[in-house]
Amino acid sequence: MSAANLPLIHKALEWRQAGRAVAMATVVETWGSALDRAGSHLVTEEGGAFLGSVSGGCVEADVIRAALETMQTKAPCLLEFGIADETAQHAGLSCGGRLNVFVEPIGATEAAQLALLADECAARRACVRISDIDSGEHRLVRASEAANDPFAALLAAKLREGRSGLIQEDGRRLFFNVQMPSVRLLLIGATHIAQTLAGAASLAGFEVTVIDPRPSFATPVRFPGTPVIAGWPGTVLPDLKLDGFTAVASLSHDPRIEDPALAAAVRADCFYVGALGSKITHAKRLERLRAAGFCEADLAKIHAPIGLAIGAANGPEIAIAILAEIVAVLRQKKPRSEAGTPR
Repeated sequence: MSAANLPLIHKALEWRQAGRAVAMATVVETWGSALDRAGSHLVTEEGGAFLGSVSGGCVEADVIRAALETMQTKAPCLLEFGIADETAQHAGLSCGGRLNVFVEPIGATEAAQLALLADECAARRACVRISDIDSGEHRLVRASEAANDPFAALLAAKLREGRSGLIQEDGRRLFFNVQMPSVRLLLIGATHIAQTLAGAASLAGFEVTVIDPRPSFATPVRFPGTPVIAGWPGTVLPDLKLDGFTAVASLSHDPRIEDPALAAAVRADCFYVGALGSKITHAKRLERLRAAGFCEADLAKIHAPIGLAIGAANGPEIAIAILAEIVAVLRQKKPRSEAGTPR
């Protein structure tokens, strides 16, 4: 589950509060050409109104019928659609896509869990809802509790991946529904590289904000569709509440702009901190930060010069290299090229 699913959760709770029976369908496994990934949801109420998607429209009608039945029986069910299933072929999955959808009624216990899940997401804290597919039992585990859970290793792996998935454990089919806060990318410096990076990162699912104190740079015209804040990072960043789900990329060579941003990002333990500039520029930057009281362990968190070494030769290519490095760090994948930088 991601922050994008929150409107569905809120709608399900709203229907419950209005006295309607509610069910939720969740994609737990996919193969081949199935459109929606594990963790995608559809919620529906007793009148047939629904919100969300589990297959891009292919099998929604069958899922909703099953959901209406679960409201009556109070029992969850697992729906399997695949190449050999006549309904799935008719619905458009005959090209090889397969998916399994878990459908559950939302009773008082489930509603309380979903409300807690929504609160955790609003507070930008990760958690995992574990569902036993066979028994229909559920429980919610906060990230802060994961280390002491019986499934500590599995929880750590799923939280690290940031992806939901079905796991076979001790003869049980357990669906780990991972809820992660939305991942933010703060671009410090409204430069030409930032223009490309803002658009590309938005397409990749990041919540992007551009920060620059120069009014002529920080304009909506230069960054259509991206929030732009015309202010000094040292003043702006405290209100944005940086955290471990935030990436900060400094694209300004001006120490007055970048140093407060880098300092705030390192202190907040942002998952990615990067700074544009040559090795000589970075060496001077490190000296300033050491003088400000940062230790070598703190300074080692800064990726500089910024971006993967792909031989980028212009602004747009450098932007792609930066985004690739951010994604690699987010997914904790070791880049194939560790040496050298695009700029």
